[in-house]
Amino acid sequence: MADYQVTVAPNGARRQKTDHPELPITPQELAETARLCQAAGAGRVHLHVRDAAGGHSLDAAAYRQAMAAVRGAAPGMGIQITTESAGIYPPSAQMACLQALCPQAASIAVREMAQDPAVAARSYALCAESGTEVQHILYGPSCIAQLEAWYAEGVVPAQMRDVIFVLGKYAPATPARPQELVPFVAAAQALDLSWSLCAFGRDERACLLAAIQAGGNVRIGFENNLESPDGGLLQDNAASVAALVKAASEAGHILKRT
Repeated sequence: MADYQVTVAPNGARRQKTDHPELPITPQELAETARLCQAAGAGRVHLHVRDAAGGHSLDAAAYRQAMAAVRGAAPGMGIQITTESAGIYPPSAQMACLQALCPQAASIAVREMAQDPAVAARSYALCAESGTEVQHILYGPSCIAQLEAWYAEGVVPAQMRDVIFVLGKYAPATPARPQELVPFVAAAQALDLSWSLCAFGRDERACLLAAIQAGGNVRIGFENNLESPDGGLLQDNAASVAALVKAASEAGHILKRT
């Protein structure tokens, strides 16, 4: 039996309505999704915003609009922005987004920031100064090694120990498997990390249940997976959250909403 928290990642940087009609894009859709997912058990929403053409964006004004809508629809729900580059934005633009917003929480990919170590150092310092809760995105051993080195060098403040491990890939499509979690858990223990897991593909739920059992928190949603374990389309993000919470409860785990 373990305590766990749920973050919902409802859209991501790439998927569109053509992938699933209930994928939220607009601020209003994101807000309604957040409301439903909060009711289903998610304590936080991981936000991506889009430009007018539906493409990935780090525009501060778009973020402000989306965050205001979520706050209105889902009071008390945590909001985490992404600084993901999606192959579009350099580290300098990611830092500019953080500087413009000073958000409550932000996810930052170690391998993206490693492209410009000087900007990386300034970005982490900026977050420390503004009180932004950083969640380091770790895709594999090289990311873990980079984060460990940055702790040793003082690039990343020692108190920034929150990470999210990513199993599988969006492109090329690589479904996650629960057994892939083992080396990540070992790294979390070695570095004294507070960790969450997200997982691509229809085995998302099984991977997340394994993470909860191992003492982690979880992130679920259409950013990573649109399918139920049997391969059918999930109804919406809230249905995905609810199914996970139900399965975790049946396994004896305890949901912490805050």
